Amino acid sequence: MRYLILLCGLVILAMGGVAMATLAKTDGQGFLYGALQLGGGLLICGIFTFRMPWHGIIGAGVISLLGTARGLGNVPGLVKFLGGNRDHGTTPLLELGVTLICCLLMLRVLVVLQRERVRRMLEQGE
Repeated sequence: MRYLILLCGLVILAMGGVAMATLAKTDGQGFLYGALQLGGGLLICGIFTFRMPWHGIIGAGVISLLGTARGLGNVPGLVKFLGGNRDHGTTPLLELGVTLICCLLMLRVLVVLQRERVRRMLEQGE
């Protein structure tokens, strides 16, 4: 799980670099700042899992929940992009990518936490 968290953080940071290289300066900087915050937070949680695994996993779940929620707020921009409005370049597609990464990570964290809960319940029952 820790490698997935670290990989997601690195991919989001890389997307920020791609945005800076391909988008207009203002759009690229805005996306880069968000990617640094979200990807950096995930990297910190991934590093945290080396000492306290569950704290890092739960932290990554919370950060991915925040990233997913923030990304869902960008859906109107994606609809405009798909409708032909290209004022912000490919920013809506990059935001969709970050949203999907966060959503998949959040769901994976929920599955891992559910398995741990069941394992602990079975362990107490025996």
